[in-house]
Amino acid sequence: MTEPSTNAFPWGPAAATGVGSMPGEDAREAARIVAGSLETLLHLSELPARGPGADMIGRTAGLLVELYARVEPSGWRVGDRPGRDTRRARAWLREDLDALEEFTQGYTGALKVAAVGPWTLAAALERRNGEAMLGDAGACRDLAASLAEGLRGHLAEVRRRVPGATVVLQLDEPSLTAVLTGRVPTASGYRTHRAVDRAVAEETLRGLVAVAGDDPVVVHSCAPGVPFALLRRAGATAVSFDAGLLTERDDDMIGEAVEGGIALFAGVIPGAGATPGELSDPAGTVSGVRSLWRRLGLSPELLAKSVAITPTCGLAGATPAYAAAALEHCVRAARSLADNPE
Repeated sequence: MTEPSTNAFPWGPAAATGVGSMPGEDAREAARIVAGSLETLLHLSELPARGPGADMIGRTAGLLVELYARVEPSGWRVGDRPGRDTRRARAWLREDLDALEEFTQGYTGALKVAAVGPWTLAAALERRNGEAMLGDAGACRDLAASLAEGLRGHLAEVRRRVPGATVVLQLDEPSLTAVLTGRVPTASGYRTHRAVDRAVAEETLRGLVAVAGDDPVVVHSCAPGVPFALLRRAGATAVSFDAGLLTERDDDMIGEAVEGGIALFAGVIPGAGATPGELSDPAGTVSGVRSLWRRLGLSPELLAKSVAITPTCGLAGATPAYAAAALEHCVRAARSLADNPE
């Protein structure tokens, strides 16, 4: 197999990071854990335990420009004007940014911030009639444009607060595979929305990737069947995934993505509930990553440059102590890839 075309990723070799969500409701504590546990790829924490507006959909809905959402019994629904839920989402994001700024004084490494991607957002946000925006192509275009504008402002704010950092945008797309395969249910639950054409999905994602400019973009999905080839064509710098959901059928797509210069963010540590033994064997934690690399036939020397280590998904369901231990273990596991790639 051809070697990757580039390995000059801004987070450097032997990198580790979290997916985004953290336990509890204390923004300062979450930022302290992230800054104290990680080294080269910090991330802005999300604290969904605070309630609606701190969850991934509500948080991103709060970023939208000239589109507003409110909480209904069925979920988040588009409204006519910004209300309490929008104000709450924006206030919590400011609180998280304040905490991040406090604990990253002088930081000059890579800094990852996450938002829900356009297709998962379209599958989750309801129109006024209660059906997902996914069912209306025009609504999807408007939503993507609104999200792009909101992300421009958000990224500019993060760069202002942490001026020495290289900002990495993460687009969370756990529903993307379901969107592409027509498996997103309608409001009634009796039918599913029609599959989105892959060319349309790719073009929309490319537009969101462009928002980051020259900065890197990671697309994250903790669902099976991650469309590596589509994400590579859309311009993603890296793909973040749950390594436990991979099968050998994914090898060709992953190999082509790596050859094309894509970095892999391999989720290998449980988001909650790992045993002490699972957090005491860094080399064992990444044994599956080494096996994948051998199957791809790539140079061992490139492994730690091309693969970053993460938990399998967010840490919102963990205790603060476990979250810190899991992130620290990610760091040790990433080092083990560099020390012993074979």
